[in-house]
Amino acid sequence: MGLKMGGGIEGGCWCTVVVFCALIIVSGATALSGGSDECDLYSGSWVYDESYPMYDSSKCPHIRREYDCIKFGRTDLNYLKYRWQPTNCNLPSFNGEEFLSKMRGKKIMFVGDSISVNQWQSMMCLLHTSLPPQSIINFHDNITTSTTTATFEDYEVSISVFLSHYLVDIVEDPNIGRVLKLDSITNGNVWKDNDVLIFNTWLWWYRRGEKQPWDYIQIGKSVLKDMDRMVAFHEGLKTWANWVESDIDTEKTTVFFQGVSPNHYNGAAWNETGVTNCAKETVPMCGSTYPGGMPMAEMVVEQVLSGITKPVSLLNITTMSQLRKDAHPSRFNGFRGMDCTHWCVAGLPDTWNSLLFAALV
Repeated sequence: MGLKMGGGIEGGCWCTVVVFCALIIVSGATALSGGSDECDLYSGSWVYDESYPMYDSSKCPHIRREYDCIKFGRTDLNYLKYRWQPTNCNLPSFNGEEFLSKMRGKKIMFVGDSISVNQWQSMMCLLHTSLPPQSIINFHDNITTSTTTATFEDYEVSISVFLSHYLVDIVEDPNIGRVLKLDSITNGNVWKDNDVLIFNTWLWWYRRGEKQPWDYIQIGKSVLKDMDRMVAFHEGLKTWANWVESDIDTEKTTVFFQGVSPNHYNGAAWNETGVTNCAKETVPMCGSTYPGGMPMAEMVVEQVLSGITKPVSLLNITTMSQLRKDAHPSRFNGFRGMDCTHWCVAGLPDTWNSLLFAALV
């Protein structure tokens, strides 16, 4: 379903940039078959496509105010018009009925921080806007397990989001307060009851001060006031990886880990020195590489995943998302704060879900 953008593309220079982006050829495709050539669905560039977006966000009743950019005043709508184009193949278009038919009778769960919620919200809109009006969709919140579930009754498919900032546990110690336990996962019994799991974590690992939801950090018997956050992240991910190895039956459950979702607060990373947020960004970067390079956290993710013996797939969304400095809510959200961390819905997370669709269907 398309959304009328109004106003067209303004400025000949802008048009030149768009055409240039669309014509860039990217090399080095490998891995996944997509027709006569092999390609990597994650290697490509953003091209302008007048048929986009995939749905009209005003017809999706499930968008939280953090992500509902158009509702909260965003008027530069060309960010909705970009489609991810892999180098030597095409990314399959998301088809809600096909997805639910393929997943019939299954349970799907996103597990992670608000970036997981962001992607789950996109999935809800993609499905809601592609199904007949008479389709029955029931929502249920479980406060005990921090889970919200949508059940698509006609297909007996449930799609949940489980809010977990770190994947590993935070426990209350009566003597010292809240402790982030890097070697403990107690929510696994809730997670492993699903047929498809999509994990994500990073956003909260570098938070400090009032935004930090723990007082001490524990690894083994050592209790520390703080430690190198990248080391802590690595240890927490290793605990998650060990849990996958010991507790997940990959004959039953398909496991994905989503790559690190980038933020855009440092313009030097996209060759705009002095820029401190995404407020004035209206177009993606051209090409397939990001000047700021790969985040160290993503390197840690890939290192940990490489050591898992069971099949775990990386949804490698980091670079393609780095190129989308234009796709954040910025100030167009229900809180009116500057948000260059999350993503507008409709928008970039729809592409993440198209990649998930391609992997599952």
